[in-house]
Amino acid sequence: MSSEPAPDQLDLTDPKAMRAIAHPVRMALLELFAVHDTLTATQASEALGESPANCAFHLRTLAKYGFVTEAGGGRGRERPWKPTTTSIRLESSRLKGEQAHLAADVLGAAFLDRWLGRIRSAFAAKAWPAEWESAVQSSQAVVFLTPRELEQVTSEMLAIINRYVSRRGDPRARPAGALPVELGLFGYPRQDLAQLLPAENADDPGES
Repeated sequence: MSSEPAPDQLDLTDPKAMRAIAHPVRMALLELFAVHDTLTATQASEALGESPANCAFHLRTLAKYGFVTEAGGGRGRERPWKPTTTSIRLESSRLKGEQAHLAADVLGAAFLDRWLGRIRSAFAAKAWPAEWESAVQSSQAVVFLTPRELEQVTSEMLAIINRYVSRRGDPRARPAGALPVELGLFGYPRQDLAQLLPAENADDPGES
């Protein structure tokens, strides 16, 4: 994750808020806001196959912990909600207390399971339009970086992605043919490979 927060980025440090969104329906609701400026419980119900009452309950729970807020207008299950942020940051170094770290572990695992499951399903089904076949990509590489260099690589890649994020909230900025595209970014040390490296101070095998 970038060390430079987005203007409306939400820093998640409250363990109660973490536990609140570690729920599949609430995660799904937050994902819907990527393509909806506002959302009512009825609209969410139609998209998720959940009851309007259940969606209303989960939207109110998200509001309680600051993830969504009322957009104004409507009543009951026709009341529209809007997100308070386009980005959530969860960093272990910013957490205080055992409960916060435990909640972060649970939430992180839930997000990762959901994300990787969606990636597996998408690439297995390949259910995208034919004209997208050459555009859809997956890539993996092992490179040698310092912690600072990894932060810089991530920052540079996110800067590219962030150039297009504003289109989420402005349909007029989307060119013809644009579809919602999920971009994933992982960067982590391969400790299993690191253990196989020769010691830095080992003697040169060519020396006697």
